[in-house]
Amino acid sequence: MQTVDVVIKLSYEACLAHYEGRIAQVYTYSLDGRRVVFPAEALRRVMTHDGVYGTYRLKFSEQGRFISIHPLTIG
Repeated sequence: MQTVDVVIKLSYEACLAHYEGRIAQVYTYSLDGRRVVFPAEALRRVMTHDGVYGTYRLKFSEQGRFISIHPLTIG
């Protein structure tokens, strides 16, 4: 299993587009500079009334499929 740490900064309004399915994927960069793409539905697990702000650890299968998202720091 592979993990990637990313910083996500999305306002509530930006998250809403992801949450409602108008945007299918999130594009961001890992802490080591790699471009990372994961399903927008994953934001539902970490979204607050302020949006999504913080550093998160993403887990992917060996085949590159998204498995989970966990906060490392929030805010």
